[in-house]
Amino acid sequence: MKQQPNPSLINLLLREAALVVKDHSLLLTLLIAPLLYAFFYGSIYINKEEENVKLAIVDDDQTRLSRLLQQNIDNSPMVELLHFSNLEDAKEQMYAGNCQGYMYIPRGTQTNLLSLKQSNVVLAVNAARFLPSSDILASVQQICLTVGAGVRLRFFEKSEGMTSTIAMQNVMPVSLDYRPLFNERSSYGAFLLPGLLALILQQTLLIGLSESVAAERQHATLGGWLRGGASTAIWGKGLFYLILFSAYAFFFLNVNYSLLDLPMRGNGFELSLLLLLFLLTLIPMGQFIGSLFKSQLLCLQMMAFSTYPIFLITGYSWPFESLPLPVQWLSMLLPTTPFIQLYTAVVQSGASIWENPKLLLHLMLLWAFYSGICYARLHTLRKRTLV
Repeated sequence: MKQQPNPSLINLLLREAALVVKDHSLLLTLLIAPLLYAFFYGSIYINKEEENVKLAIVDDDQTRLSRLLQQNIDNSPMVELLHFSNLEDAKEQMYAGNCQGYMYIPRGTQTNLLSLKQSNVVLAVNAARFLPSSDILASVQQICLTVGAGVRLRFFEKSEGMTSTIAMQNVMPVSLDYRPLFNERSSYGAFLLPGLLALILQQTLLIGLSESVAAERQHATLGGWLRGGASTAIWGKGLFYLILFSAYAFFFLNVNYSLLDLPMRGNGFELSLLLLLFLLTLIPMGQFIGSLFKSQLLCLQMMAFSTYPIFLITGYSWPFESLPLPVQWLSMLLPTTPFIQLYTAVVQSGASIWENPKLLLHLMLLWAFYSGICYARLHTLRKRTLV
């Protein structure tokens, strides 16, 4: 019998494309899921910031100052005031979940402030929901400081005869020049979305590619795939995913970033190199994981289960240094860990990938590591198949 020629990279690329078209699970994972997830999750955080968070208020002072304070808070886009005549009603509304907290202005607030005595205003927030509570605190605190400083400024100008400059120095002897950089409005959506898009790119690639390899084992088609050698098999199959997910990455950075109004401050060429290295690392990693399963369904279940844990341990949602040491070691084995730090630095801060060579070297070492273990694993499977 005439021996069949070994398949080339192009042959394996076309073979993989045909496999994806025939397999509904792969078709859904690779051609529908990336775009569906990107637009679905993006639409959730498209506003990026909370608006009109409800806050109950009780004013027992009933003075010009307390009304000015309420007016400024109510004019803030962050807070919507609900007025109540007594403190108990305000507390009940918070406990019932109708508002995120309450503010109490006690009697004598204006009198104390005008006589340069300390005046306390109570702000109680539902810290079980940390995002609304922190937004309310930041907004109300800034307004209270501004209104209080304005009252004392007028007092020094009228009663002490000070000029506006000298009066301001007495009111605020230390002036804090607070300048939030890169995420100027400190919005949660602007923080979360860039990392979320990168995670969607990674997980759909890993799930689809590992599923494809597991399907090869399940349907006993390893011989046709591995006949040309482990290296040819890795990059023949991987070439399809490299082209497809490079197109997705380009689409996300140009279309999704534009629709979601996300900044892209970095160099496009450097970001392309970083994404290419990231995809090249994920391809052998996904094939190695898939080669450990004989069931495509089991592989899909395990990889889908891994998505949220991977997001949690990469140091994006929680500082990497605060993770338990064993979790840090595990995280260092994931390409997401160095990539997400470099990626966010380039996209959000406008940094260069060459400014942090340790992270770049880390990602390159992971590419070499996963390429090595994937080659060894597929070489072993090839020998077993051809025996």
